[in-house]
Amino acid sequence: EWIPVPSGDEVTPQGGTYRRHILSNLLSAVIKFSCKNDTLGDGNENQFVTGPCEKNWDGSITYQCTSGNWMEFRRDCILQVINDLQRNFLIVERIPAFVSNLSNVTVQNNQIITQSPLTVQTIVEILVNIASILQNIIIDKAVMVVCIFNFFANFTSVLTAASWQSLTKENTSISLLSAIENVTDRLSDVDFTFTETFIELNRTVIKNSYRGKSNLPNSTTEILIPQVLKTTSLTVLVFAKLGKVLPSRNTGNLVSHINGNVVIVKVNETLNNISFTFDITDQSLVNPQCVFWNFNLNAWDSTGCEAKPSGNETGKITCECNHTTTFSILMFNPNDHIALDYITYIGVSISMASLILCLIIESIMWKSINDTSNYTSYMRHVSIVNIVVSLLIANICFIIGAAIAEPEQPTSVGRCSPVVFFMHFFYLALFFWMLISALLLFYRTVMVSHGHGQSWSQMLKAKMMVIAFIVGYGAPLLIAVITVASTAGQENYISKRNSCWLNWYESKALLAFVIPALTILAINLVVLIVVLYKMLGRGVASIQRDEKHALVVIAICVAILTPFFGLTWGFGIGTMVSQDFGMHVVFALLNSLQVSLSEFLF
Repeated sequence: EWIPVPSGDEVTPQGGTYRRHILSNLLSAVIKFSCKNDTLGDGNENQFVTGPCEKNWDGSITYQCTSGNWMEFRRDCILQVINDLQRNFLIVERIPAFVSNLSNVTVQNNQIITQSPLTVQTIVEILVNIASILQNIIIDKAVMVVCIFNFFANFTSVLTAASWQSLTKENTSISLLSAIENVTDRLSDVDFTFTETFIELNRTVIKNSYRGKSNLPNSTTEILIPQVLKTTSLTVLVFAKLGKVLPSRNTGNLVSHINGNVVIVKVNETLNNISFTFDITDQSLVNPQCVFWNFNLNAWDSTGCEAKPSGNETGKITCECNHTTTFSILMFNPNDHIALDYITYIGVSISMASLILCLIIESIMWKSINDTSNYTSYMRHVSIVNIVVSLLIANICFIIGAAIAEPEQPTSVGRCSPVVFFMHFFYLALFFWMLISALLLFYRTVMVSHGHGQSWSQMLKAKMMVIAFIVGYGAPLLIAVITVASTAGQENYISKRNSCWLNWYESKALLAFVIPALTILAINLVVLIVVLYKMLGRGVASIQRDEKHALVVIAICVAILTPFFGLTWGFGIGTMVSQDFGMHVVFALLNSLQVSLSEFLF
């Protein structure tokens, strides 16, 4: 008999019936209950009741009293026949019969298992146990084909995303993947092929090279091993549905999804080069990444793999890797990038409009600037014009590069390389002309106090221009040329990850921009500190009033732009090592709008 209980008390299964704490009859008569049920009994709002699962199921079901009704809150039920199999004590000799029985049960209860995550988890635990037992033996062809992979084929048929969503935190799919890899390690050196609807196994011995194509329905996955140093055994497993249950790759607010077959490759020797051609399952996704499952990180990893265009074939991606394990391709939903694209393009457009306006103003004022005897003011405007020109050309290159980089394909090296070279060159020129402004400020404030100010005023404009242009454009050109010469031979000059920019992951070519830029920012900061010390210490009293005004303007610009540029490219460095969406948005905003601030200050 069910008796009302206080909220928070729990009902637990015992002997197939419900047992709960009993209140006095007096209390039962006084309390008015929200939920009433002949089986579950009476209860107050938000109270929980736990009882056994239905017939043919093991475990428990928890109900919650909600809005006057007992609602199912949590189901921890395992199909009884599967639970009975898990309790069996397994030895090697019994595995064939055991797996055959498990396979039959899986097929017969396909629809039920699909709706029971806990049953799926139990099956995976059984498979992991089987893999553990098989670690110390070599599996012959009969056992492998008739038993183990017969089970894999049937189990793959129940791998629907719905039944796995609640198992993500339990790493159930990772346990499955690990078990599969462990089993393939124990195969005997016998050639055979096994193909089912969603799984294909190919075991062979290779001597020189290998080229294979999947025989799965609607799949053209290909594997190419151009060379092996000596005869070795090769095991290839292709799964059509395993990608549905393996984890996605979360990078900040962006989520990449498996968008092709999952391929497991096992070989006894070290391979330096292996390539895969995958069909793209969902054509709406973009930015393909060739990845493998890193069990040390418990995550997808792209180290040692790169995506390349598949010629004129559409709907395919070729991956080249220098190792073997579990491979697939990850792709992003294009909607995740729309906000970032809008921010970047709008910001760059505003910047380019500001740059053009600045050049127009400078051209109108240039005659009076050119006639001035104040060389400090003259060089300040020369720096302004060259900073503006450098940024304008760099932004134009950026727009071209963004148009060239196709989100659904890896970066085109031939088309992107010239764009990256000029973008690298002119972005560096921006920083070196900022350095010229800082050095001018340093010279006019520090050297004047030591009696060297007169020599500067006697220098010809031509000599000043030569020095400025050698530093402003010569140094960036030298760095850009050395960068392309040292990395282009290995085809690691530009990024291979869907963007026209310097490579980071393979050759670290991006350091050829980062190091000079941050070095200049550090120099400017030191110059600023020294100049402020001199100005506050009345070390520039001998400078004329109009020239002092020019120096103050330069000092203000350097004081504001140095930390601003440093912050901008600090976030830029962060985007190299993190795909966090927020970090990319902040960098896009700062990088796009830094020009407007520069022009306002100058």
